[in-house]
Amino acid sequence: MIRGLRDGTDLDYEMQLAGMNGAMAPDVQTVFVPASVLVRPITATLVRQIAAMGGDVSSFVPASVASSLKAKFPG
Repeated sequence: MIRGLRDGTDLDYEMQLAGMNGAMAPDVQTVFVPASVLVRPITATLVRQIAAMGGDVSSFVPASVASSLKAKFPG
């Protein structure tokens, strides 16, 4: 499993998740990859809030996600 990390808070959470995944599925390995500086401040919560207010999120997410968010929040 590949998991992205933006900061220390992500690391703490992901370490807990990796520990539980390891207990439940010992054959599954978790690899942590640090986020690039350009995307580090972007969170799913912020993207959803921008989309809900009718903002353009296409520079933050793949086209398929932007399309789904636009359908969910047509405003």
